[in-house]
Amino acid sequence: MKHLSLTIVLSFFISSLHAQVATNVSINPSITYQTIEDFGASDCWTADYVGRYLDYTNKEQAAKWLFSQKFDANGNPEGIGLSLWRVNIGAGGAEQGSLSGIDDKTRRCYSYLNANGSYDWTKSVGQQYFMQKAKEYGTEHFTLFSNSAPVYFTKNGKAFADAGISGSNLKDDCYDDFAEFLATVGKHFVDNGYNVNYISPVNEPQYDWTGVQEGSPWENVNIANLTKELNRSLQNRSMTTKILLSEAGSWTALTGESGRARDQIDELFNSGFSTSYIGNLPHVAKRVAGHSYWTFQTNQGLTTTRSTVASKANVYELGVTQSEWSMLDAAPKTETGFPASYDQASYMDIALFMAKLIYCDIVNANVSSWSYWTAMAQEQWAQKNRFYLLRLNARGDEFSQESYGDIANGGIVTANPNLWALGNYSFFVRPGYQRINMTGASDINSLCGTAYLSPNKDKIVAVFVNQSYSAKDIQVNLGDNNNYVSSIKRYITSQLYKSLQLEKVHPITSINDIISIPQRAVVTLTFDLSTTGIKELNQPSGTSNDLYSIDGKLIKHNATNLDAVPQGVYIVGGKKLLK
Repeated sequence: MKHLSLTIVLSFFISSLHAQVATNVSINPSITYQTIEDFGASDCWTADYVGRYLDYTNKEQAAKWLFSQKFDANGNPEGIGLSLWRVNIGAGGAEQGSLSGIDDKTRRCYSYLNANGSYDWTKSVGQQYFMQKAKEYGTEHFTLFSNSAPVYFTKNGKAFADAGISGSNLKDDCYDDFAEFLATVGKHFVDNGYNVNYISPVNEPQYDWTGVQEGSPWENVNIANLTKELNRSLQNRSMTTKILLSEAGSWTALTGESGRARDQIDELFNSGFSTSYIGNLPHVAKRVAGHSYWTFQTNQGLTTTRSTVASKANVYELGVTQSEWSMLDAAPKTETGFPASYDQASYMDIALFMAKLIYCDIVNANVSSWSYWTAMAQEQWAQKNRFYLLRLNARGDEFSQESYGDIANGGIVTANPNLWALGNYSFFVRPGYQRINMTGASDINSLCGTAYLSPNKDKIVAVFVNQSYSAKDIQVNLGDNNNYVSSIKRYITSQLYKSLQLEKVHPITSINDIISIPQRAVVTLTFDLSTTGIKELNQPSGTSNDLYSIDGKLIKHNATNLDAVPQGVYIVGGKKLLK
């Protein structure tokens, strides 16, 4: 019996040793994928209220959390550095007040267009406050999006549609008027120093939008007709801003589905669809935008559904934008690693799932731009942090988790794990970074990760999501770049590290170190490279310019540059060079 017990103990000890063996994670900069455009969030629905009614301290703090690209005195990011701010172009429901038919006043928006055709740029002052702060903090891109045409142009005079209408809520003779409105608003902000990269004229065209908020249904042919008018309006103003289509309500509407505005990649970008084809218009962006709603409940939805989008977009050489997501719909199934219900989920569970979904959107859907939906919102109805990055509490509710008061009376802003989970991507993976190959971390129910190379090739960023309840030890291999790592930093968001914090207790001193990815955490590793981007081979006179591989094989005789060879380490004139 003692012998058996000893055997069991030894077996357990040996298995434990094996369990502690670090997983090799290889990052190969020579295998590249999409170039990242941006990470962002939208100003719906409360930015105008926060900027208008909250005190200076709170709204300044909100802006810093959303847009700052700086580190604090302790080396921690003081914000998440959003590189994209999506700005809602209102339709005028706010001017109509209670007659708008929209009960929630935060979902009524002002329109810069007046009934007499003039423009009032003093409207939406709170919304414009956040635009200005984003610009001051260095946010690179602004996308202007529309939920509904101005009420002066709609069939029913409302910012939402009547039930059962065909086509869109836009009057048949107002397509050019709506296009001129969108272009005028875009030109105004461009002239005021905002880099408006896209105008998005329709939003989730698949749905009826018969109330609750500003919105309109659209058929693909209606979208095409509006796009043609908007293309003309942008051309007439000599603008470089592109048109982003079509903010599909889910990924499946881009590749199939039935009903209104279906199969949008084909019907909008295939020249065989004569009535809806817009792929040849110069102002139409060579990309397609969809929302990550409704397709995240299963592992198949997170992977296969998104891969289908990437494949279909690739047929037409289109980039992919994920322009809107929050945790709508039923809770993910337990097969995804999520708890059995939203009631059982913690705030960190929700943040972790978002970080994993971003991974799936990037790897499977091949998105190069990813945005959260509502940057700021009040927590209500036991929804926890499913619908915000920053929690709003109205005056009188400051000490409550949930808030049901009127934020027009003032209030406070609080950060939460969603903000910092997104920050692992948005703060470190900047516009122009290129996703590069990573192996050894692709289990979406356990440890998954992506890696990115800076435009100057002097930094590699790796973002990991560990959904499991145990820490994961990894050893990172950068191949030939191992020799050029000058520093490694680890930033953590978890239940313990509640924001986005630089790990100082156990610093990483060498590329050979075993690196721990804590349980239930999002972790970013940054690798600074000391020698990068060497292109010209300026050897002293009289020396050989023959180019050799690191193992001594002749690659090119009398090489003058590294243009024709893959990234890696080479030897010229007895010296190592890194491309």
